[in-house]
Amino acid sequence: MKYTNRCSGLSRSAATQRRGAQGNPVHPPGIEGVKMRKFYYNRMRKFAIFIPQLAALLVLVTPAHTQQRPLKAASIESHEGFTISVMPWTEAAQYKEKFPKKSPLAAGVLAIQVTLRNDTDDSIKINLDRIRLLVTLSENDRQQIEPLSPSGLADAVLHPSAQDPTATRRKFPIPHGGPNSRRDKNWTATEEAGREAGLSGNVVAPRGTLQGLLYFDMQGQFDLLGTAHLYVPEVQVLEKNRSLTYFEIDLSRTGGT
Repeated sequence: MKYTNRCSGLSRSAATQRRGAQGNPVHPPGIEGVKMRKFYYNRMRKFAIFIPQLAALLVLVTPAHTQQRPLKAASIESHEGFTISVMPWTEAAQYKEKFPKKSPLAAGVLAIQVTLRNDTDDSIKINLDRIRLLVTLSENDRQQIEPLSPSGLADAVLHPSAQDPTATRRKFPIPHGGPNSRRDKNWTATEEAGREAGLSGNVVAPRGTLQGLLYFDMQGQFDLLGTAHLYVPEVQVLEKNRSLTYFEIDLSRTGGT
């Protein structure tokens, strides 16, 4: 009997301990809940910080050929996936690298940097000989200036036409050049510099870009840029034998020197 009572007492004691453990936990549920929420918040905060870092990494590893860089220019015009941007060089410093000896600007010749960008899957051809710089001399007088060839540029730079300082506006001349031009080593160097800095071709490959200079003899009347437009009338999609609409790019935002 004593053995039985002792066992019963032990059984009651163990049951009491179990009930105590169930009814009176060491840490209240509220405290455990706070720790759970804190742990969840810390994980979410770290994850939220990780997301923008991952996005930045994805941008860095994106292939560069997926899109072309935005163009920087004074004036831009686009038609059907083809973009022409222009930047007139109106400051002497812009000419120093390409023309270290004799600047076209000092001879009254304006260089316009032209960028041709093709965002289509077809080759596009431009007739460079048809390009004109349109300037307004007066209300009823709008003239077209033809671009100079590299040899015409050398003639204009080294043998500029005599100018009448009292004339405010004059008719623009036909581009220089011809067999009677006086040619020496300076002429050859200027002609080569003009050729190297000019547009290297007239066909822009699919998803490609072509950049170079066009030259116009403005006889120093650079203030006419305030009314000038670059006119590009003949642009053709080669594979489809189809012409794009003409481009007439406003240069008025550039002002003059």
